Amino acid sequence: MHRRLWLIGSVLGMASCFGAALAQEERPLRVATFRLDATPPLGSPLCDALVAPAARVDDPLSVRGVVILGAGKPIVLCAVDWVGIGNEGYDAWCEALAQAAGTTPDRVAVHCLHQHDAPGCDFLADRIAASAGLGGKLFHVLFARQTIQRAAQELRRSLDSAQVVTHLAWGKGKVEKVASNRRLLGPDGRVRWIRYSACRDEKVRAMPEGTIDPWCRLVAFFQGPRPLCVLTYYATHPQSYYGRGAVSADFVGLARTLRQQAVPEALHIHFNGAGGNVAAGKYNDGSPRMRPVLARRLARGMAAAWHQALQNRVPVSARQLRWRTVKVALPPRKETLDEQKLLAQLHDAKLPDRPRLRAARDLAWLKRCQAGHRITLSCLELGPVRLVHMPGELFVEYQLAAQAMCPDALVCMAAYGDYGPGYIGTREAYAQGGYETSRVSRTAPEVEEVLMQGLRQLLQAP
Repeated sequence: MHRRLWLIGSVLGMASCFGAALAQEERPLRVATFRLDATPPLGSPLCDALVAPAARVDDPLSVRGVVILGAGKPIVLCAVDWVGIGNEGYDAWCEALAQAAGTTPDRVAVHCLHQHDAPGCDFLADRIAASAGLGGKLFHVLFARQTIQRAAQELRRSLDSAQVVTHLAWGKGKVEKVASNRRLLGPDGRVRWIRYSACRDEKVRAMPEGTIDPWCRLVAFFQGPRPLCVLTYYATHPQSYYGRGAVSADFVGLARTLRQQAVPEALHIHFNGAGGNVAAGKYNDGSPRMRPVLARRLARGMAAAWHQALQNRVPVSARQLRWRTVKVALPPRKETLDEQKLLAQLHDAKLPDRPRLRAARDLAWLKRCQAGHRITLSCLELGPVRLVHMPGELFVEYQLAAQAMCPDALVCMAAYGDYGPGYIGTREAYAQGGYETSRVSRTAPEVEEVLMQGLRQLLQAP
């Protein structure tokens, strides 16, 4: 009798598991998109207090995201028109969006576009700054928390109108005369010139583009012939000019708007690639007239990627989706992150605010490292597409390496995730000197081995 009951229970259990698996297989792929304004109030600090505060708004900032449903717990991809979201600020964003979506924070990727006439967000750095009487100087804390809450609310509301995805499309288009490498080497192999976002020196502008990724990559979700959501990726610093107190999404935001107007039925979400050592300096003299010029050039590359994607539209289902994560501990830069020196700098009331606030941001990252914090790298695999999510101001070599690891797929990289580590160069770049790796990077040269191993695990997994 007991054996008979056991057999019946086993059969029912297997049937239940089979039914659940079948239901999972049959569950359609769906997407829900959300969007909200993220423009700070006038008077707010911009760019971590490195530039003039907000005095006017030239064009608004936004949060744009997509929730992907049907393959396990929901996946959230979100792009924010802010300079950077780091440390506990990044945690807060991921946790709030995860709770709203009914998923876990490791299935949420939040990335900034890194415009400089835009706010930052790092609650740990603000708390450290507040210990020295500088609370609220880095960014408008209440506004940041309210924006996170509003983003979670918009995401939650969007789930009610999730749309079934039947097709996936992908493509790439070349972007002409926008990106150039910032770091120009002298005969000794070390950085001799830095070509920032704007450059007025004709001799330096005449030098070669250097190492860049000239392609804008695009992925789109369709329901039949109707596009639901368009994701674009391009690696460059997004500044044309900045620091004059005018809030702006800059030329990347304007390019996104041009494409939104061209294909209004689909939400356009743009991600900044690994552009830590890439900017528009070769093609930009910093004059206001160049902002729309750069925007149109980028928009043309986006349009070319879109037209190619229309030729690469294939059926897609939830069972084709894979989400992979790797947690990594990035090594802190010991030469510049001396805790006692940073504390002394932070609490030296004779110093201007800027170096003291810089010390607060350095201390925030150092404390995270000391606590054993690990950053999540992630990859969404869907058919021939790989969407890779990375932290910091990543050098473009990491993006090129990721593409070489998976040559038969369209590898799109979003950098500027957790902004805590700041610039992340290659081992060779640290030896070459230069602004990014000598002065402001918070990671050690060994970071290259850590991230390359992480990328291999994400992209070469069976």
